[in-house]
Parts: sequence; C-alpha cells; structure tokens
Amino acid sequence: MTSADETPVRVGVFGLLGSGNLGNDGSLEAVLGYLRAEHPDASVDALCGGPEAVTAKFGIPATRLHWNRAEYRTASRASAIVSKGLGKLVDAYRTAAWVRRHDVVIVPGMGVLEATLPLRPWGFPYSLLLLCASGRLLGTRVALVSVGATGIKSRPTRALVRWSARLAAYRSYRDDQSRDAMRAMGVDTRRDEVYPDLAFSLPAPQASAPTGTPGRVCLGVMDFHGGNDDRARAEEIYRRYLDGTITFVRALVEEGRPIRLLTGDQCDLSVVAAILDAVDSPLVTAAEPVSLADLMNEMAAADTVVAVRYHNLICALKTGTPVLALCYAAKSDALMDRMGLGAYCHPAREVDADRLLEQFRDLEKHAAEVRRTLTERNRVAAQQLAQQFTALTTTLFPATSHAHAPRKAP
Repeated sequence: MTSADETPVRVGVFGLLGSGNLGNDGSLEAVLGYLRAEHPDASVDALCGGPEAVTAKFGIPATRLHWNRAEYRTASRASAIVSKGLGKLVDAYRTAAWVRRHDVVIVPGMGVLEATLPLRPWGFPYSLLLLCASGRLLGTRVALVSVGATGIKSRPTRALVRWSARLAAYRSYRDDQSRDAMRAMGVDTRRDEVYPDLAFSLPAPQASAPTGTPGRVCLGVMDFHGGNDDRARAEEIYRRYLDGTITFVRALVEEGRPIRLLTGDQCDLSVVAAILDAVDSPLVTAAEPVSLADLMNEMAAADTVVAVRYHNLICALKTGTPVLALCYAAKSDALMDRMGLGAYCHPAREVDADRLLEQFRDLEKHAAEVRRTLTERNRVAAQQLAQQFTALTTTLFPATSHAHAPRKAP
C-alpha cells in the first residue's frame, strides 16, 4: 500500500480504445486487471479514441486522443484539410501535456505496429510517435505490451513505426513474427520478449460439453477489404470473402445447423446484415456482443467456431472451443499454430466454400482431440502471461516490485 507521504504511481493507458473494437478494449481490460491486482494504489487514466465509452465501461477518467473530432473522416473541403493540419499541431502539445502527468504509460496489446488493415501514416502511427517521443523527452516510461507488428512497405508509415518502437522504454510482442518484423525494420530487439496476447489473461467460461448431436456453429465475421497494400482491389477482396462465407452458411443451414453470427467491431454489422439478407432462415441469428466476455459466452455454448477477427479467434481458443480460422494476416496463422491448430486455417482473401466445408468437417471429427490440445495450450499461455506481468512490474514499477510476488497462473 502507498504510505501517507507517498504519491500514487500515475499510470496512463493509450490507444484506439473505446472506439467499438472489442479486441482493443479486451486488451485494456486485461491490463486494468493486472494494475488493480498488483498496483491497486496506482492512479489510472486513458488517452484514447472513445473516452466516454472507456469511462463508462471501465470507470477510469479518459481524454480524447485527437483534438480534431473528424480525424478519421476523409477531408474533401479546404476547411476540413486545414482543420486536420491544425489538429496535428495541437495533438503534439496535447499528447506531451498528457504524458507529462504520468510516471508510466502503457499501450495495452493491439496491433499498434502493424499495417495489416488500411492505415495512413498521419493517423495512428503519427499519434504513437508523439506518445513515445514525449515519453523519451519528458522521462515518462512508455511500454508497448504484447503488441503486434508486421513488415510495412509504406516508407512514411514504416519510419513512424520504427521510431515509435525505438523510443519506447519497454517492448514485448504477441508472437515471434512481430519481433522479427521489428528487427527487420532496424529496431534492436535483443531485450524484447514474446508473450501471448493479453486477452489470454481474461477469465473465460468453460465450453459446453458435447451433446453427441451436431449443434450451434458460431461464425465471427469481419468487414474485410484486405490490407494496407490492397486498396486497389479492396472491393474485389470483400466480395470474394462475403460470397464464400454466404455459400458456407447456406451449406450448413441445409444440414439443419443453427448459425450464430458474431462481430468484433461496429463496422462488422454491415456484414451481418448482408448474410441475414442473403440467407433467409430462422437457423441464422445474430448476437450483439459488447465485450470479449460476451463473445466468449457465445462461443463456449457452441460446438464449433469459424472466425476471421484475431480476437474472435482468441475468444474461441480461450474457451477451448474447436475453431477454424479465416486468416487475413500472418498473425492469425501464427496464433493458430501456437495453439496447435495450424491445420485449421483458411485464407480470408480466397474463401473456397467447398474447401472450407471440408476443413470444418475435419475439425468437428477431431473435436475431442482439439479440446484436449487447447486445455494444455491455454495452461501454458496463462503461465507465460504471469511472467509478462511480473516483468512489467519489475521494469515499470521498480520502487514497488519487491512488494509483489510473481502472479500465479489461474
């Protein structure tokens, strides 16, 4: 506990949090759980995309990440362009002022060093650089915790990401390929460790016992238009993904299987609507999850999961439910391989409904074996994340690290 003459450690959390992405908010939830368990006296607030949502959901004060509220809207008029330019200058001051008020800033997971989805250098990469540069200049320790990274072709984006990583006081990654990508971009990663995604530390319900008869299938969808380098063929990629998915759903409905559609971001609702419109059947229903806990509850009640979004996959894996991944980036393949399910990956860009059905039936045939594998892999992930949190305490809270024993895996 903090003594009467000591000031509580001031901790900031930073990122596109509270903006409708359940995976990002799940990473925040995991870090807040760690802070409340190991550093209950810490004063915590956020600089984030959706401050009102973060305060309402997690009970911490929050400040808007961007001065310009239209930051992520396309600027077509001269006034909007000027406002965006001014916003970049104002954000430099606002970010530095916010960082100055903290002893530690944590970027909780997320793919903050990636460009697997459409991304502009002057968007989040610029904001991350402001954070890390401010931390270095003002003596505030900035930690990138279990983050994702990829090789980036765009020179401006690559430069911003590289310098952000170099200026951070602490870095860890959620898979080996993320660390390898940063090393290839010129970041010294010799002291950087790899741990599972932070969402693996969240509590999860136990998967339902198999009934012996084919039951519900959860289908996690995504408003998927390819990555940062696919802008020219974005609509083609989306149509191929959606058409293949609809064909897959129709085939399962013809077999009498109930399908539960799940999202991971607000933008995915359009895909749900498209599937419901194309497959008019009472067997196809949609959930409205507002957290990773909601997703896990849905998946724990299913026989099998087919999902695209990274954190949809994590929710299924965490509950021990057999899952088939529609992979839109190498991180999904790496996750599935790490959890012993590398054989159950299918490319989201090239959905082949016949092949997908074949993999799905093979997964269900080996469901019992898959569940045993996931039980063991989840146990290992819990142990590794306990080590991650111990390392965080030692690195970021040296004055209090002696008072905290290593966390035990659940």
